Amino acid sequence: MTDPEALSQADSGATVAARAVTCAAGKRRIVSGATFEIDAGEVVGIVGPNGSGKSTLLRVLAGVQRPAHGQIVVNGHVLHDLSPRRRARIVALVAQDERPPADLRAGEVVALGRTPYLPPWGAGSPREQQAIDEALAAVDLAGFADRPVRRLSGGERQRVLLARALVQDTPVLLLDEPTNHLDITHQLELLALARTLNRTVIMALHEISLADRYCDRILVLHNGSAHPLDVPAQALRPDVLETVFGVRALRVQHPDTGESHLLLTPPASV
Repeated sequence: MTDPEALSQADSGATVAARAVTCAAGKRRIVSGATFEIDAGEVVGIVGPNGSGKSTLLRVLAGVQRPAHGQIVVNGHVLHDLSPRRRARIVALVAQDERPPADLRAGEVVALGRTPYLPPWGAGSPREQQAIDEALAAVDLAGFADRPVRRLSGGERQRVLLARALVQDTPVLLLDEPTNHLDITHQLELLALARTLNRTVIMALHEISLADRYCDRILVLHNGSAHPLDVPAQALRPDVLETVFGVRALRVQHPDTGESHLLLTPPASV
């Protein structure tokens, strides 16, 4: 079994398993009995209608919130049994609509991702500064380290938070609606980047067609339960999309690339 202290050194991600996990908000159960296993290095999408529990499940997978029942296991270790510092070396989370402090500079926000590796009151090294610069460049913000957060657009702030998660250097990366506030170019670049990170990436996505295109497998949440984790063609079958989202779906072939794409339309009665 892998030493938790060494988990962050994995260059191909980590396995993530949910064992009969029930997520709750207060006394209200939102997702019940979710059981699935994600392979190291997979890119997995979580989709579902508003209020289906996507954000809550991600917080549980990150260790930020405890499950009402069940366990989250990363590379054989129960995540919630680890100290917060150790968890922060294993899992990084970019929460939905998270706002970095406006009085910080972009580079200072990104540097917060190195906190789990610093001694108490420790300062960053030149090597860490290089990592910060490289992370900003990876999200198309090269040269932004000294830019005040208050002068950034919503999309730029979102990319700064992603850069912070990148320098956290964890084998598991969790993204909650990462394409929020991004223009279409940066949406596609971000999702393409997620596929090149050699980490296990789990992201909640509002846009079904993007999940279909960029995820290896997809978990659909509906009516308090999780469908089986499956490849996009199965997880997003027309009958599933009609039942869960109330839309009609047709798979079409792109005329140039030959890739399969989802074409979504309202139900015939609309």
